[in-house]
Amino acid sequence: MSSVADHQAPGTSSGTSSGTSTGTGTAGRPAPHAPHSPQATQGSSGTGLLIGLLVASAFVVILNETIMSVALPDLMLEFSVGASTAQWITTAFMLTMAVVIPVSGYLLTRLPLRTVFVLAMSLFSAGTLLSMLAPAFGVLVLGRVVQASGTAVMMPLLITTVMTVVAPEHRGRMMGTISIVISVAPAIGPTISGLILQSLSWRWMFGFVLPIALVALVAGARWVRNVTEPRAVPLDVLSVALSALGFAGLIYGLVSIGESGDAPLPLWLPLTVGGVALACFVARQLALGDRALMDLRTFASPTFSLSIVLTAVVMAALFGTLVLLPLFLQQALELDVLTTGLVLLPGGLVMGLLAPLVGRAYDAYGPRPLLPPGVALTCAALWLMSTLDTGSSIPAVIGMHVLMSLGLALAFTPLMTTALAAVPPHLYSHGSAIFGTVQQVAGAAGTALFVTLLSRESAASLAAGSSVTEAVASGAHTALVWGGIISAVAVVLSLAVRRSPAAQDVEGTDDSPRPVGAH
Repeated sequence: MSSVADHQAPGTSSGTSSGTSTGTGTAGRPAPHAPHSPQATQGSSGTGLLIGLLVASAFVVILNETIMSVALPDLMLEFSVGASTAQWITTAFMLTMAVVIPVSGYLLTRLPLRTVFVLAMSLFSAGTLLSMLAPAFGVLVLGRVVQASGTAVMMPLLITTVMTVVAPEHRGRMMGTISIVISVAPAIGPTISGLILQSLSWRWMFGFVLPIALVALVAGARWVRNVTEPRAVPLDVLSVALSALGFAGLIYGLVSIGESGDAPLPLWLPLTVGGVALACFVARQLALGDRALMDLRTFASPTFSLSIVLTAVVMAALFGTLVLLPLFLQQALELDVLTTGLVLLPGGLVMGLLAPLVGRAYDAYGPRPLLPPGVALTCAALWLMSTLDTGSSIPAVIGMHVLMSLGLALAFTPLMTTALAAVPPHLYSHGSAIFGTVQQVAGAAGTALFVTLLSRESAASLAAGSSVTEAVASGAHTALVWGGIISAVAVVLSLAVRRSPAAQDVEGTDDSPRPVGAH
């Protein structure tokens, strides 16, 4: 089996193709524009096995972010808790993700890749087992926290590895595969949970995942290769504390917006504390420079910054509709859980089937032919969904959701690939951590926006004498109109995104992980 260290990105290894020295500079260092052979990502079974294993593992762990969304009624009944309490199985997961993801850049710098993988999958497996056997609701929430601790590390690990071992001309294809994990796994979570809950207990949702996670853990411990060279960098404890307080406060506040008035804290408190802590965190990172927990020099690239903004809009639309559509289908159209999951399945399949094709198209043509049409289709789908009412047909809902899924599939891979290609290699781990953090914050913001608008308009309609189904339909209309307005702004911004030349590493200015063999 050939070593994946033989297939590195420019400026990151001593070789460029099949382990040869072509294109290297003095002292084994790569020339600034070392050419890449197409075989750099195609010819190594070690590289393919590594990425395939990471993708499969990441899909399993990300799936759990939404798999419990339709199980809340069962949990409320079994543990005798209210809706706001039951929601903590999702809220706790998101909070933990927001806290741990910023630390993932440090972990990927400090520890070997295999060690990070084993740590992530061990935490996820332990959390899954704990959740499956939970005798009380508090134990279930704890299990979800442990699960999320492992999940938070997997996506930065996967993205950093791909950016390290895959040549630039093939990254779009690989990022297309990764987008299956990020977008399709959450989208089909409700479908899988609906199928399981139709005949089995909610505990089997964890029982379904646990054997797969354990197989991935054993396989990874054996086959994952250390493609980076860890560096002994100090951990700034104050940065960790500020990031935890800032991102957790922001996520908690956003999620609480959509809840009824029985939240344990007043809404302004977590948002204010989170905002202040986040501002202090940013100031701290800028002051630390190379020793930053989350290196914000990635934002020096306008392409990265614009792509992150658009990613936030796309993820807000994705997670907002993932929450809103099931509510509309079950409360306005009065569909059961299984049917609701099946209605959302075609859209998830569309994203999964298109993702590799979009990745290949990106490699050939760049983001311009893909991104603006993708954002425009997403915008059009949101406007069409705003016309849904109690008389809407299931095929119409499926068609609109498939249209939005098509738009998201066209947009997500170009955004992710363009953003990370615009930062130098020594910032890959930080760029992927920032990307993952933005996903969580944007997902929470989209959920909060859609649910809040839905709840307020529904309450007003009920007060005016409307039926429950009519009130929910009216609330969904208002939420989707605002989603359409925000996405219209994104259409304009998407026109400015262009593929930038691959950023080059800067020797001697970083403490980030380097490919094995780099000096």
